[in-house]
Amino acid sequence: MYADQFQIYSGNANPALARKIAVYLHSELGDVQVFKFANENIFVRILENVREKDVFIIQPTCSPVNDSIMELLIMIDAFKRASAGRITAVVPYYAYGRSDKKDQPRVPITARLVADMISVAGADRVLTMDLHQGQIQGFFNIPVDELTAVHILSNYFKRKQLDDLVVVTDLGFAKRARTFAELLAAPLAIIEKRRVGNADHTEVLNVIGEVRGKRAIIVDDEVDTAGTLIETVEALGKAEVTEIYACATHGVLSRDAVEMIERSQLLELVLTDTIPLSPDKRTPKIHTLSIAPLIGEAIKRIHRGESVGALFSSEVEFTQEMLLWEDGMAKTVDVRVADGPAGELAAARREGPER
Repeated sequence: MYADQFQIYSGNANPALARKIAVYLHSELGDVQVFKFANENIFVRILENVREKDVFIIQPTCSPVNDSIMELLIMIDAFKRASAGRITAVVPYYAYGRSDKKDQPRVPITARLVADMISVAGADRVLTMDLHQGQIQGFFNIPVDELTAVHILSNYFKRKQLDDLVVVTDLGFAKRARTFAELLAAPLAIIEKRRVGNADHTEVLNVIGEVRGKRAIIVDDEVDTAGTLIETVEALGKAEVTEIYACATHGVLSRDAVEMIERSQLLELVLTDTIPLSPDKRTPKIHTLSIAPLIGEAIKRIHRGESVGALFSSEVEFTQEMLLWEDGMAKTVDVRVADGPAGELAAARREGPER
């Protein structure tokens, strides 16, 4: 049994998110060195005792992807050899998620390979956000808790009080998009698309559903090169929607994605901070919400042996009441809050100091 305390550690992939999670949990990040030698070998040294502790390693596998994966694996191995009681790999963004099946002859299933490496390195469980496909959970032989940003993103648009909404997605994200649409009391439309070759290019074929004269919100798990997003925006423009918004959990924004978004009809793209957004990618059209409170609450529940799934149930509804963090500061709370004790609590949270 691990000690009755937990400790959060961070690699170099997204230290800002790790600091926000620590602030939410009224904790400090653990002391660890993670750096690369001149020969590009990664070195990890834990600078404090972790024997029998419940350890959480915050490390999304984002750019540079392969360095981030190796850092995660080496950190897990270091904590295992330091006799940590339990090691949870907190991977807000899971790379290689698209390689989840053999859809062509003689290709790998890299998502399974990464899962095997995390397990073999010594992780006892994984905490992640909006996997590209739910089946990736089954690639692990250890417990996996998958969180979703659907509630946070829908709450943001609920605050805007937009009317005549329609939620637009592709078939791969349809199940979670249906939840998003239900939270906004909006109909769901589907984008029919096909991927052309292996060069990150897709072709939008059709919009299935009634979208004319409505405000459209495109929802997906990630925005990479933004090719699919821009194709969808153009298809919706031809279908005579009045306004177009978009949101996604992971903002990879590779190549010239930001420039394409800036030139498009898109009014706003809302992302979370699972992947850090560099200064050159920050534009007025891109808005970032922090998932630090959600991951922090999940860490707390995992440590205590409580239900993580209850965060998204009608009994807890934590994700609807959650503080929406922007730039590390708690700002606006539950859009459902009106007058009364709940409203007073919300006001107190708004006026309170940064945590």
